[in-house]
Amino acid sequence: MSKRDYYEVLGVNRDAGDDEIKKAYRKLAMKYHPDRNPDNKEAEDKFKEAKEAYEILSDEQKKAAYDRYGHAGVDPSMGAGPGGGQGFDGFSDAFSDIFGEIFGGGRGGGGRSNVYRGADLRYNLEISLEEAARGADKTIRIPTVEECDTCHGSGAKPGTQPKTCPTCGGAGQVRIQQGFFSIQQTCPKCHGSGRIIPEPCTACHGAGRVKRQKTLEVKIPAGIDEGMRLRHAGHGEPGVNGGPPGDLYVEIHIRKHAVFERDHDDLHCEMPISFTTAALGGEIEIPTLDGMARLKIPAETQTGKVFRLRGKGIKNVRSHAHGDLLCHVLVETPVDLTERQRDLLREFEELSRTDVDRHNPKAKSWMDKVRDFFTP
Repeated sequence: MSKRDYYEVLGVNRDAGDDEIKKAYRKLAMKYHPDRNPDNKEAEDKFKEAKEAYEILSDEQKKAAYDRYGHAGVDPSMGAGPGGGQGFDGFSDAFSDIFGEIFGGGRGGGGRSNVYRGADLRYNLEISLEEAARGADKTIRIPTVEECDTCHGSGAKPGTQPKTCPTCGGAGQVRIQQGFFSIQQTCPKCHGSGRIIPEPCTACHGAGRVKRQKTLEVKIPAGIDEGMRLRHAGHGEPGVNGGPPGDLYVEIHIRKHAVFERDHDDLHCEMPISFTTAALGGEIEIPTLDGMARLKIPAETQTGKVFRLRGKGIKNVRSHAHGDLLCHVLVETPVDLTERQRDLLREFEELSRTDVDRHNPKAKSWMDKVRDFFTP
């Protein structure tokens, strides 16, 4: 069966440039890759056909031979043209070249197989406790590397094109013979790209990419906790040789709050009350994230007593359940007393001494333990 025209296979014109040929091939390879089309013989055949066409048209010497002699110029069985002795070596070679396009890692020895997924990035974002509890929309600026607008990623000065590396012939790697052993290593001339740039782009200095700042909107879900990460796919560093970009991970850090301490979905706060309120009971106002709430203090409340307000904590980030607010009572000793207040306290103390065991049960219990300790 006669082979289809390589330009027809990729769907490009005969005057198509390297970038257009590469984009056409990548689109077909991603569409017909066997991993995306399991047990589909027709897709596998189209994948191999596209790979074969790309191998020829992406190489300057093979492309020139194909344009002049057709398939005969690159058919290894005919021994003609610069493609003699190489040709298309089947599915394994095709798989290695597109492997990086889909999975983000290079595989195989060819320079055009050095396709890598971009690195992931991490951004530390500090937010308030209120923003963590209710959710928020934040705008962040992150450094990024983007395709150069001047050369469109080729790295070559406008009007010029990268050339096939003369050292490795575009393979990106060279083979060194040492006795009985053959060692393959990255080409020292092109550093594995398979190409050299005689006239670099002045905007990116031949890199094909430039550093910029990018603005990104980050949606903070209600209930997010310290150390949790939000993944933004495709906002990491760009890939190498057309590989997919990495991801951006926004790591959340919550600022220390003046009133509340967080324990997962629960909130804790300390509430000072007067010793009169603690002794006689009363009602006080306490803060919550939704405003002030009233709390009834029973008579004879001791310092350290914890009152729980159900559902006044933080909503769980993965459910609709709310945590609780735990209020720790601190009985405050009065300061800066007037003489009248001192006299009243002395009078109160004298009255309390008439029945210490009744009015100060904890003090009595503690003294009993002390006596037991020193009694032989």
